[in-house]
Amino acid sequence: MRNAAERHHHLRRFLLTFTLLPLLTTSTDLITPTKPLTQDHTLVSAAQQFELGFFPGASNTWYVGIWYKNIPERVVVWVANRDSPLTNSSGILKICPDSAGLILSDHSGIPVWSTNHTGTTGTTTTTIAILLDNGNFVVREADDEDPENYLWQSFDYPTDTLLPGMKLGWDSKTGLNRYITSWKSADDPSTGDFSFKLDISGYPEIHLTNRGKMYYRSGPWNGLRFSGVPEMRPSSPLLSFLFVRNQEEISYSFTQLNESMHSRLLVKHNGVLQRFIWIPSSGIWSLFWYAPKDQCDDYRECGVYGICDANASPVCKCMEAFRPKNPQAWNLRDGSEGCVRETELECDSDGFLAMNGVKLPESGGAVVDAGMGLDRCREMCRTNCSCRGYSSANISDGSGCVVWAEDLYDMRQYAAAEGGAPEASPAGDDSNKTRQTIMITGIVVGSAALLVGFTIFLVRKKRTPDTVNILEPRGSRERSQDYLANSPTIPSKRDQSSEAAVDELELPLFDITTLVVATNEFCDENKLGQGGFGIVYKGVLAEGQEIAVKRLSKTSVQGVEEFKNEVKLIARLQHRNLVRLLGCCVEMEEKMLVYEYLENKSLDSILFSEKQEKQKLDAGLANALQDHIGYMSPEYAMDGLFSIKSDVFSFGVLVLEIVSGTKNRGFYQTNNQLNLLAYAWKLYREGRALEVVDAAAGEEYAAGEAMRCIQVGLLCVQEHAEERPNMSNVVLMLSSDFVSMQQPKHPGYCLGRRPNETDSSSPRNDDESCTVNQVTVTMLDGR
Repeated sequence: MRNAAERHHHLRRFLLTFTLLPLLTTSTDLITPTKPLTQDHTLVSAAQQFELGFFPGASNTWYVGIWYKNIPERVVVWVANRDSPLTNSSGILKICPDSAGLILSDHSGIPVWSTNHTGTTGTTTTTIAILLDNGNFVVREADDEDPENYLWQSFDYPTDTLLPGMKLGWDSKTGLNRYITSWKSADDPSTGDFSFKLDISGYPEIHLTNRGKMYYRSGPWNGLRFSGVPEMRPSSPLLSFLFVRNQEEISYSFTQLNESMHSRLLVKHNGVLQRFIWIPSSGIWSLFWYAPKDQCDDYRECGVYGICDANASPVCKCMEAFRPKNPQAWNLRDGSEGCVRETELECDSDGFLAMNGVKLPESGGAVVDAGMGLDRCREMCRTNCSCRGYSSANISDGSGCVVWAEDLYDMRQYAAAEGGAPEASPAGDDSNKTRQTIMITGIVVGSAALLVGFTIFLVRKKRTPDTVNILEPRGSRERSQDYLANSPTIPSKRDQSSEAAVDELELPLFDITTLVVATNEFCDENKLGQGGFGIVYKGVLAEGQEIAVKRLSKTSVQGVEEFKNEVKLIARLQHRNLVRLLGCCVEMEEKMLVYEYLENKSLDSILFSEKQEKQKLDAGLANALQDHIGYMSPEYAMDGLFSIKSDVFSFGVLVLEIVSGTKNRGFYQTNNQLNLLAYAWKLYREGRALEVVDAAAGEEYAAGEAMRCIQVGLLCVQEHAEERPNMSNVVLMLSSDFVSMQQPKHPGYCLGRRPNETDSSSPRNDDESCTVNQVTVTMLDGR
């Protein structure tokens, strides 16, 4: 039997080689090691659908590209060397014997472009390049029995056009996040300003950007279509749309249902996204769809909590129970500042407002749980004071849960004729399946939940001789994180008057004598800890209340602005789990903050060995030592900039410390000289993240839970503040096993060279979230 199988195998190899020989010498759709492509020849796909060859650009430049074969006007759909043009037509495209890949050289033999992949060098296998009938130009082994097994394909490197079968988005096998980018001009195919790219974070949607700045967005994929493109009807007789989201890929593609026609999606050099359909009978390209097409397609046209309706005048309106933030600008048809809540609502009693037939809000920061039903989704949103709204993830069957924990932007209302749906449909009506509904919670208050005691929150008014007013720059108070972090002023005692605004928030002002007496003249016996900005002392007020006093050192690097920055935020944050700010003292050259006293010491006394040096109390936001970076975010340490994302950084450090049982400060790895953040990041990138888990946990811990904590911790300590999640999303990620998460990027204070800087041969790609051996991973499960 074995000999028979071997004979059969050799016979198949012989027949394959025999039938291939004529193709290697006569076919016009192949490039072989002995048959390169020159300027006086072209490749034509087997069914005469596409053609590949040299074509001219502006200023006597030449390019290798692909265009339709049987359409009179040349329409180029792909360009190889778009940013490396030839100076004349005397180029040559050939198989490189050293790499078994394609290489384009100019008339002097100097390479200007290549496929840059590793083939089968050193073997007897023949490598060929072939132009397929779908417009895909591929490199593969000639004797590979799987025709879809490519070494390289042009579909992975699109230019300005998306063809049927070509995918936008992320692929785990290649590690690529594919997108299309416009030409520079009508006759210059070099990379232009506009890109159409699938955002794979949160609830995936496609963004049209101008030099990286958001220009238009499609709305997230809702199971049938992108919610902002109602023209994508599932019953279309011309096109079929496919969206895939799993651990292997997150991608969007389309297919044409009529083989006699051609369809293409194009990003033009002027920033217009267009879909064309070729009509053979009339011989024209028909414009099937385009965007942006009206005022409501402009990104954030109506601002936060605003709804844009192109059929109304004016186009902007506020959601129910909201009002324009800037009435004067709103009346002048400028709705960019959006809307604010008319009245403050309570978390326990708030309900939800149903909005139907809408483009869902900006969704990169949304949290998706595909396994959670809508009823559970509603309850989760009801009990989470950070929830701004929720919706089903798949409107075709009502499955999945999407939660927005950030302010809602860029929504628009559609009429029923545009693909929206009526407010209610009869029971059993199939039209209800295509309805896009989002439940908007009445809650606008932000929450930095579960900060485990090392941040500080809003004080309730205490009985003290004097108060300092934190003045609000607007007439009414919005209970949102963004608003609470707006810059206040801290007037001195002589600035106070009975005419202060009724909306002022009063922060108790302690007399310096009171604090001197309470701390026994700041004696060493009352010293709780020391940080880069000063010392924290324990004190007892005259009425017996214990306090912790953070006294800014006169030699501290923290100045008045940083001090105000810290006061403005912590005076407005409120949560039952956070240490309370009781007041402050700004007198003479002294600047002090007064907190409630934590009776059971700081968290590090529980997490770490008593033999180790005590860390600074959890008492302030700037948890850093004089010569060591601890919990302080990079933007605060370097520039004195503070926001709610600074606390997220601190929380991430704490999470990693809890998991590892090791301090970030003082952490040392002999071989690599890494701190804890860098060490955890290194192991995560190498697929060995669980090695960071504290050895004291033994083998009894849940690997999946530990993996989730590590990934959340790394998300929180990312170098750039805008890339960190807010705390409401952190809570959701930690509380559900089914919530998908973004991949973390490089953390702040990651000592040593970055991974993509250690190998000069590895190209840097700032768009990639995280790569492990050049393969991007969306979700890691514990092993």
